[in-house]
Amino acid sequence: MKNFNFKALIPHLIAIGIFLVVAIIYCHPAIQGKVLEQSDNVQWKAAAHSSFEYKEKNGHFPLWNTHLFSGMPAYQVAMEAKSYIPDFHTILTLGLPKPAGFFFLACLCFYLLCCVLGIRTAIGVLGSLGFAYATYNALIVAGGHDTKMWTISYMPAVLAGMLLIYQKKYWAGMVVTLIAATWEIAFNHAQITYYFLIAAGLITIGYIIQWIRQKEWKHLAISLALAAIAGAAAIANSAMTLLTTAEYAKYTMRGGKTIEATGAEIKKADTQGLDKDYAFQYSIGKSEILTAFMPGVFGESSSSHFPEDSKFVSELTEKNVPENQAVQLAAFIPKYWGGMLEGTGGTLYYGAIICFLALIGMVIIRNPIKWWMAAAIIFTVFMAWGRNFDGFNSFLLDHFPLYNKFRSPNTALVIPQFLLPLLAAMGLQRIIFEPDGKEQLKASFKKILYVLGGLFGVTLLIYLFNDFTSPFDDRWLPAIFNPEHDNTEMKRVLMNALKSERKAMFLNSVFRALLFAGLVLGLLYLYVKNQLKPVAVVVIFTVINTIDLLVLDSHYLNSDNYKDTDSYESENFAASAIDNQIMQDKDPHYRVFNLAGDTYNDAMTSYHHRSVGGYHPAKLRIYQDLIETQLTKQPVNMDVLDMLDTRYIIFPSQQQQGQPMVYKNDGALGAAWFVKHIKYVNGPVEEIKSLDKFGPKDTVIIDQSAKNIAGNDPIPDSTATIKLESYDNDEIKYSTQAASPQFAVFSEVYYPAGWNAYLDGKKTAYLKADYLLRGMPVPAGKHEIVFKFEPTSYSTGQKFIYFGNILFYIGLAGAAFGLWRKSKQNGV
Repeated sequence: MKNFNFKALIPHLIAIGIFLVVAIIYCHPAIQGKVLEQSDNVQWKAAAHSSFEYKEKNGHFPLWNTHLFSGMPAYQVAMEAKSYIPDFHTILTLGLPKPAGFFFLACLCFYLLCCVLGIRTAIGVLGSLGFAYATYNALIVAGGHDTKMWTISYMPAVLAGMLLIYQKKYWAGMVVTLIAATWEIAFNHAQITYYFLIAAGLITIGYIIQWIRQKEWKHLAISLALAAIAGAAAIANSAMTLLTTAEYAKYTMRGGKTIEATGAEIKKADTQGLDKDYAFQYSIGKSEILTAFMPGVFGESSSSHFPEDSKFVSELTEKNVPENQAVQLAAFIPKYWGGMLEGTGGTLYYGAIICFLALIGMVIIRNPIKWWMAAAIIFTVFMAWGRNFDGFNSFLLDHFPLYNKFRSPNTALVIPQFLLPLLAAMGLQRIIFEPDGKEQLKASFKKILYVLGGLFGVTLLIYLFNDFTSPFDDRWLPAIFNPEHDNTEMKRVLMNALKSERKAMFLNSVFRALLFAGLVLGLLYLYVKNQLKPVAVVVIFTVINTIDLLVLDSHYLNSDNYKDTDSYESENFAASAIDNQIMQDKDPHYRVFNLAGDTYNDAMTSYHHRSVGGYHPAKLRIYQDLIETQLTKQPVNMDVLDMLDTRYIIFPSQQQQGQPMVYKNDGALGAAWFVKHIKYVNGPVEEIKSLDKFGPKDTVIIDQSAKNIAGNDPIPDSTATIKLESYDNDEIKYSTQAASPQFAVFSEVYYPAGWNAYLDGKKTAYLKADYLLRGMPVPAGKHEIVFKFEPTSYSTGQKFIYFGNILFYIGLAGAAFGLWRKSKQNGV
């Protein structure tokens, strides 16, 4: 250590200081103690509240959540594992409050990658800020997608570790990859990691080709082995999450379906993964990738509308539409006119300067790995097109491993968001800080002009051949016009005005991009002419690009997104008068069905009650089937609500400003009951159709395949009883007494991947009853029935975590020893 140059740390400390200052300025309300209000995070807190209450009482999280969708695995909402790895995450984020920690970590990880690639500090700062403050990050943070943001943030650090290994800095690479990959996977956003692995895999292929050409067989073997070991350790350290998620996915909407419900028609199905239509929701239009450098070209957000001084309003008034009516139309019609039928919260903008520097980098970078980075960008853009590039993406959906488990193809654009700033930084490094960079820029200037000219040429063609209509137009037009009248002329006037507005937005975006392109070329020209110093060029690029991004970011994440802690809690989670009324009922088992809100996309009821509804992106498939076929009927199927022990139903008020009303359902069947008859059916279609009207108190519906367990009809016994003795999330006890064999139905969701039944202490078989619930035959006499939630995926996952921890420390110890030995050899 005697030869260690502490002065060499100063530029890095300055860079870290810049990241910290920018994060603090942008997120200053959080630094002042305010809480970021995020819709998805609020929903998660409501869904997880009962689990946290359970932990406070019992010292650990439950494995089953009783408050969501009548019951589902709690480890999909809140789970903990015993791990002995230090909390590097808190260290790396400096303990900054949310969301400052998000942006700081993203900058830090990207800067590490730049350092690994030998990129100078000033350029590393430019690329890091460009990556961290791309508008998609602000959008997902505002929406509450915390784990997605953390996973995105760690991508550059994982690649940095891999590249260190590929550069023959084996031990340093091992350390970085181990730590970064462990946290990349720990945040459990499989879709982001999936896209990252595609990009990292393509880049690795580029390196492998180089090694094969150079016959570096030993290096190839060592590199792949170390990367595999680091990856295995990282996976093992998150094994509990991965195994339980993989197991659960088989039983969810992402695992396929056995029935297809279309309106009143129900037919048999046999699919794997998500439905194509569902999987391809949020597919961007082909030309929508232009928002990468022209943010306003497609109107930014579907929640934004045209101002009173817009071209749209002026054209309508010129056509004799009353001004007040034109203004009302402008305030109603969404500005967004891109390809995402579901709408968008904002534009996906990477920064015009970043994009143009990346294109210049593709011209001037010598490292052939740029082509593999470009391949990753192109491939993921194709993926983001989703249904708008149907042949390609349908093939991936059917054949690409795990691809059919994910929705929202636009998420794939995190890879261009990651790699474009990297190409920009590599290109600028080549131009400014390599000995022949300036000469190379001079020699390539004409080619650069051709590339940028080609980009704007394609943009012009898109403008010329665009009809400026939108998939949204068919949605809002019927809401404006009375179908009983002839609205042909008014529709024509309205659409012409709208097209004029869209053309104006497009052209304004092009002119804006041209200004940035001129700025980039102008600064590089001044540098070539020795009229600007290298650092000045980089600083100007950094300041302008960062301000550009932050201005756009503030459209989606600003001081309006924060609240004081007290108001945040009271406005989101305070019990209403109806909640307090229901909570007077101290029975340990009943459920609440809330029709006063978005029943199946809102978890707020779950904060206080065991809810029939809730919010979760991956509901159990059988529960989704029940929602689609029975619980969204008009009127709702009361037999199904009764079997779910729905004691309280909340109705919306009949008055506009009135409070919701609560109805007590005396037909709720309780925690368990004995039935008189067993009705056998053939297959899931008959099974769920039989729920239309079946009298759950007396009859149970069972698939023919389970007849060997259920047996024949029970023998009548009017004195037979079944009683709930104790109700815990992970263990439920019942007592029964009957003079003859009976069949019991339990008002609990059937989930065979962990729930085990015990009769008088001995494990016994049970089955799916009434499509959703649990059922089992009970012999005559007095018995105790216990259901225990004992998923092997959870216990096996914990064992793998211990193994992963050991592997992690072995890897760190080996890396430390290797670095120590190398330092000795170098006489340090």
